[in-house]
This record gives sequence, C-alpha cells and structure tokens, in this order.
Amino acid sequence: MTVDVTLEAAPALPRRPLSERDAAPRTDIVLRPCAVAMAFLGPGHPHEEIAVPGVALAAREVLVAIELSTVCGSDVHTVQGRRPAPVPVVLGHESVGRVMAIGAGGADAADGTPLQIGDRVVWSVIVSCGRCDRCRAGLTQKCRDLGKYGHERIAPHRELTGGFASHAQLREGTVIVRVPETLPAAVLAPASCATATAIAAVRSGAAGRDLEGTRVRVHGAGLVGLTAAAIAASAGAVVDVRDPNPARRALAARFGAVADAGDREPDIVIEASGHAVTDAIEGVAVGGTAVLVGSVFPADPVPLDAESVVRRLVTVTGVHNYTGRDLSDAVAFLAGPGRAHPFAEVVSAVHPLSELDRALTAASAPDAPLRIAVAAR
Repeated sequence: MTVDVTLEAAPALPRRPLSERDAAPRTDIVLRPCAVAMAFLGPGHPHEEIAVPGVALAAREVLVAIELSTVCGSDVHTVQGRRPAPVPVVLGHESVGRVMAIGAGGADAADGTPLQIGDRVVWSVIVSCGRCDRCRAGLTQKCRDLGKYGHERIAPHRELTGGFASHAQLREGTVIVRVPETLPAAVLAPASCATATAIAAVRSGAAGRDLEGTRVRVHGAGLVGLTAAAIAASAGAVVDVRDPNPARRALAARFGAVADAGDREPDIVIEASGHAVTDAIEGVAVGGTAVLVGSVFPADPVPLDAESVVRRLVTVTGVHNYTGRDLSDAVAFLAGPGRAHPFAEVVSAVHPLSELDRALTAASAPDAPLRIAVAAR
C-alpha cells in the first residue's frame, strides 16, 4: 500500500476572510432547552456552566448537537497551566455530533456534497480562510487567519466554540466529515485530533514510498502513537512501539506492533511522546525520516548532531495538526482497517458534562487511561 503525499497547490476558494464572515447577516435560532457550554477560567478554577439560549448562524455555518467529546492531552496541559489559554475559553476539540441547523446558503461536507439536517459528523480542529498563501500551498492548518476550536476566547454570540458543550457552532472554513452510524462515538470523537494527526504523521514519514515491508518505529504509546502504529501496520509496515509503560507496550501489540521487529534500523521513526526526540533522530536508518509530532508542550531544547543528520541523509520533519484530507482519511481508516483494532476500548470512562472537572482530574492522573470522555447530555 502506498501513502500518497503529493502536495498540489490549491485553487483559489470562494471563501471570505474570517473577519468578514463574522460581520455577515445571521439567522437567529432559539434553543430549547438552552445549550450549555463549560467555560474554563484559568488553572485552579472550576469550570463555569454557561447557558446559551440561542445562536446566530452566519451564512454557511453549521450548528451541531454534540454526542460525545474526549479529553485530549492538550486539554490537560491547559488546565494544568502548562499551555497558555485566552480565558474564558470552552476547551475540547475531539468531538462527534449531529447536524441540527445550517445557515443561509447551505454548507458542504468534505466530499463536496451538501450537508443535511441529521447528518452525523466530525469536524476539523481548525478553521481556515482558503485564500491565503499558506492555504493555497496546502498548509491550511497554518492559515494566516487561523481559527481553532477549543482554543479561542469566547465572545458574545461565540460561546459554542469548543467540544465541552452540548452544541458546537461550526464556522465557514471548517472541514466537516460525515461518519458512519455504526461506529461508536468513542471511536469517532478522537478522529478530529488523534486519528487525523496520526494519519498526517504516517503520511509525512512515508513521503510517497510504499509502506509494505517498511520498518517503522513509534516512540510513545499514547493514542496518537498507537493509532500511527495501526495505520502503518495496516499498510504492510513492520512496526515496533517504544514506551516506558509496560501496559502501554502490551497494548501496542493489539494495534499492530510486533515485539521483535529485527535488528534493522527503522526507515521511519514517529516521535509521538515529546520525550524521545534525540532517540528518534539518532535511531532512524540512513536515508530515513524522523517525524516529530509529540513536542507540543514547553520542554528543554534537545541537542542535535548535525553532522550525523547530514552524513546519514536523514530527514527531520514536524507535524502539527492536519489537513482536511487527513481528517477524511482518518474517518475512512476507522471505518475500514481500523475496525481490526480495539479503538472502542480506548475510552475507559464517560462523564456527564456537569462533571467535566472530575473528568479532567482523572485524565491528569499519572496512570490515566488513553482517553476519558464527556457526554453532552
């Protein structure tokens, strides 16, 4: 199986700048019962419940009733004060839900077909303009007018901006992907972060090469690392996973990793922990690629043996967030080859939205499970 990573310049898209979209005429929708959003006010403070009696949908915006959201590591880092946040903010960006209202002009799913009321969907963590030089180059996740769900300060008529809420108001420029009714919400919610990021990491490491028989090493058996292992293994790669936690290493076998991958150095190393960057770069084979994806929190700089990188013809690349194509492929993977792996078991507990602080405390524990979920209703 070949992972195609050809990057083609995108054509100009008829989207308006985000600032213009916010100023456009809106359709008022009254919500009964009121929508609920959980506002984070800063480290050490409990979340505040906000009642949202209605929303004003701009053209091509979509209102989604959230079915389930999962707690990502970045949510934990924010609550712990390890990541800055523009408070008050509604955290959460791994969600699955159902379309309940669409703004004037309609909205399209990622496959280009019109969204319909009742569609079950996941959506991208980012909102992109589709017009700037970065978007046109295929780097939509680094749009110059970027928006991010679960990361932006709430404002009047912009309260439903994160996953820890009963509803989400999706702006124009959000990639929205329909998902199968048959897949559990616990499998689908992480698609919009962990799964899509893992797809992007494997795609970046493969760089167009056929993964059949390729040796892949993954550092970190969190959800991104395990998902990357499963994706690579499903494409025929020989995968080993390294993690200091023996239970996580044992779990990796159920996601396609092998205990004895042989002595040959890996062609691709995916660093998904943020703690093994040096090992990842030093351990990759001649002509191989080291993909750094776990370094998304402040940490001490790591030394780089530039001579070794040069002489071994090593490529070092970073992956942060993902494109709309990655999200679509993530859903396709979960609905296809991913069914062979225990993604449904990854979420160990589901808390009601009113117990969000309890869920975040559990997710912050040293022995925390891969994912804890929050149910909107």
